[in-house]
Amino acid sequence: MKTNFRQSIGILALAAGIGIPGIALQAQDHDPDYSHNKTYQQGMREGQADHAHNKDHSKKRHFKKDEDQKAYEAGYQKGRN
Repeated sequence: MKTNFRQSIGILALAAGIGIPGIALQAQDHDPDYSHNKTYQQGMREGQADHAHNKDHSKKRHFKKDEDQKAYEAGYQKGRN
């Protein structure tokens, strides 16, 4: 009986060790590709301009759609770097 219990624990630990890193990798793959989004491109241009002129987010843009706001900010941060 002890042998079956120990084997079960070992198999469970092995399965958990394999499964958890797979979940973490899957969570990282959900960064959307905004590269063709016009608000992303606008943010990229403004981020590059602010970086060139040493300004700190000079234009605070607000968009009606949350997805557009996220795309703009992603582009701004990419252009700023």
